[in-house]
Amino acid sequence: MIHFNNVFKNYEQVAAVQGINIKVNPGELFGLIGPDGAGKTTLIRILTTLLLVDKGSVTFAGKDVVEDYLYVRNNVGYMPGTFSLYQDLTVEENLQFFASSFSTTIKENYHLIEPIYVQLEPFKNRKAGALSGGMKQKLALCCALIHKPEVLVLDEPTTGVDAVSRKEFWAMLKELKEGGLTIFVSTPYMDEAEMCDRVALIQDGVIMDTDTPAAITAKFGQTLLALGGKYKQEVIDLLREMPQVKNAFPFGDSIHITLNKNASLKEIESILSTKKVHFEYLKEINPVIEDCFMDLMTNN
Repeated sequence: MIHFNNVFKNYEQVAAVQGINIKVNPGELFGLIGPDGAGKTTLIRILTTLLLVDKGSVTFAGKDVVEDYLYVRNNVGYMPGTFSLYQDLTVEENLQFFASSFSTTIKENYHLIEPIYVQLEPFKNRKAGALSGGMKQKLALCCALIHKPEVLVLDEPTTGVDAVSRKEFWAMLKELKEGGLTIFVSTPYMDEAEMCDRVALIQDGVIMDTDTPAAITAKFGQTLLALGGKYKQEVIDLLREMPQVKNAFPFGDSIHITLNKNASLKEIESILSTKKVHFEYLKEINPVIEDCFMDLMTNN
């Protein structure tokens, strides 16, 4: 459905993306996962015909996104990272505008947006600029779907919204995916990777790995510890200086510690006790996507 083939893009002297190869299958919910500045938005803008590549090619449904840009624009539902609807128009007026732009009507394709729009309908006469962050995202999603696209492309759709709205939004994406829609979504939130069928982990414009979330975590293959308690940066620095430790980084209210080969939990515990570092617990845990991402960054 979507194919990035050896894509390069520079902004003057800055290499935004380098040699990107991604294939997204029909009916797949594919996640592009990485921090700000990793190259996610550049790839999405290339796919949606807003940027040209310096080298390589991108195809959508077998059509080149440059040569057949009108086909792409008519068949992709695009939701950019910043709220880009008309804030001085009402909810209903925004939806009517986007429907008419694609020569359709709300009535004709209402079934596509009904599960989402029923939550917005009580506010249909409210101006878009007066909506909450979560409601703005739902309206933007409705506007991206109203012309019955083949693919839904979303650039960091849950950035800046609360945890409950994030959860609701991903539930809506799952429902759309189960209806057969292909979805290509970017996010800086590592926990959202678990919601995707497959993900590509991107950093500094380079894809570090592409696979299912379960397959990526299964490749970790190292001892991972969690250190809990009140800690300061000095504790992280101490851990990183230990020859037994490959990497250590803050993770919520704990520190995740990746050990080098042949190192053990007891060794770390002994060193921390010698250094009089007080902690609530030190235990072995299973890796999540964020641990894998940090490990891949360290290896690269």
